[in-house]
Amino acid sequence: MRRACSECGVRDQALCASLTDDQLAVLSRAGRRRYVAKGESVIWAGDENMICANVVAGVFKLSTSTADGREQIVGLLYPADFLGRPYAPSSNYTVDALTDAELCVFPRKHFEQALHDYEELERLLLQRTLDELDNTREWMLLLGRKTAEEKVASFIVQMSRRLAKGRCGASTGEEFLLPLSRTQVADVLGLTIETVSRQMTRLKSAGVIDLPTTRSIRVLDRPALSARAEHA
Repeated sequence: MRRACSECGVRDQALCASLTDDQLAVLSRAGRRRYVAKGESVIWAGDENMICANVVAGVFKLSTSTADGREQIVGLLYPADFLGRPYAPSSNYTVDALTDAELCVFPRKHFEQALHDYEELERLLLQRTLDELDNTREWMLLLGRKTAEEKVASFIVQMSRRLAKGRCGASTGEEFLLPLSRTQVADVLGLTIETVSRQMTRLKSAGVIDLPTTRSIRVLDRPALSARAEHA
């Protein structure tokens, strides 16, 4: 694990960035790398909350289900994001890999002890939690007030930024592979798949993006895309 930590592509972006090399060496003794195949579940809603983890590579979805079994995607996790819920006995969400992925996994009890021992780690987790709360409030604005075009443009802006920031292998410059199907994008944005497809076609026709394949998006004019995310 120490070698894996030194070679980790998200070492300076994940929670571990708050630790010294000596502190990281102590924490890494309880950690292990886990490779996750696309479609594999790592946490099930309602199950005992056993692990905490840093996302090293890949993209995950957080989802919940209605009483009649309909899935609702409530969040996405990218490289350098934190997965799990310290101090909670069970999980509220199911976590599935949208791509082949890699995690740095710790037993929950051991990670809770690290939070107790290392003030910097606890402070950074609190900061990340508050940032996530802000992001959730922004997402409520997107779902409740933005038009369909603004929603799709906002989604592409966020996706391209997060994949590039996380150094995900699916991202190259201004082009990235969409880890969700258009049906899943529609689910996330509260739109129909027809509306999502229509808005992407409009952005392509306007010269803002290109769609080389059904899953790849190339941003051609980022300022124009950002402008459309704010007002259609």
